[in-house]
Amino acid sequence: MKNNRPVNLDLSTIKFPITAIVSILHRVSGVVMLAGVILLLLMLDMSLSSEESFNALGEILSALWAKIILWGVLAALAYHFVAGVRHLIMDMGYGESLEGGKLGAKITLFLSIVFIIGAGVWVW
Repeated sequence: MKNNRPVNLDLSTIKFPITAIVSILHRVSGVVMLAGVILLLLMLDMSLSSEESFNALGEILSALWAKIILWGVLAALAYHFVAGVRHLIMDMGYGESLEGGKLGAKITLFLSIVFIIGAGVWVW
């Protein structure tokens, strides 16, 4: 039996709903956080090894590229936290309708942006 359904493999032509964007970003932020935790554990090890390595870490963290990476990890943490709270609220039965899901997604994006800007201010 031949399937005559059209196949669109060009994802750039698909308009994702806001709920799908929030869900995809939640997964991406989890992967970024995993890489970030590995990096932060290496930094913790470096800071506890010796006084020289602690001072070297301080010099590394004063560089612009290191601040950008740290801000990226904090941004992923902030987004993942807010999206996780959204999921917990939905697990309690609130915001499960289509309109509730859209509103929850918009609130998630707004709060995440506020927390990410706050993390940027804190890093710099």
